[in-house]
Amino acid sequence: MSLLKFTQQALSDFQKTAAVAPSSRYLVQAMVEPLPLANAKVVVEFGPGTGAMTRELLRRMPASAMLIAFEISPSFAAFLRQEIRDPRLVIIEAGAETCAEHLRALGVERVDAALSSLGLSLMRDQQVHDTLRGLLPFLEPGSVLTQYQYLQQIRIHLGRIERYRVSATLRRYFPDVGRDVIWRNIPPAYVFVCRK
Repeated sequence: MSLLKFTQQALSDFQKTAAVAPSSRYLVQAMVEPLPLANAKVVVEFGPGTGAMTRELLRRMPASAMLIAFEISPSFAAFLRQEIRDPRLVIIEAGAETCAEHLRALGVERVDAALSSLGLSLMRDQQVHDTLRGLLPFLEPGSVLTQYQYLQQIRIHLGRIERYRVSATLRRYFPDVGRDVIWRNIPPAYVFVCRK
């Protein structure tokens, strides 16, 4: 997908896409590096978009592992199916808040690592909490979730700008939440590393 097409898709529904440009290799590295992928059996990705992080996850995962990607945009889901022909990739065309239902349907009992590109500060509170609550029972000690955000102190809710701390939301579910800023991304992004 060209940068122009990505931008058109992103701007047509920014609320769902939560991005204006594909992730840089620096952001991809910061998101993937903390994940325990070497021996992973099941990895979950929320909001793969055009697959910048998906490709790196597949590159680092074992041949026997499965990557379950939740993508709500039909055009991004179709693009991923066409461009990434890896039998380990399972694309679920649904919102991340439905993850528990879909993981159970796939017979998944444990998720070793999860990566989220969701725009938490643009989502309804219920969606955010349903997503994290749905994922949490599948994570065990040692499991890691990485999450990035462009805005981490504010949110736009019902047309108003409000104070919103992404880290506080993540700490409700994870006792250990680290944060870094990736300046070499457009725009710069905050990366949160959440350990159970």
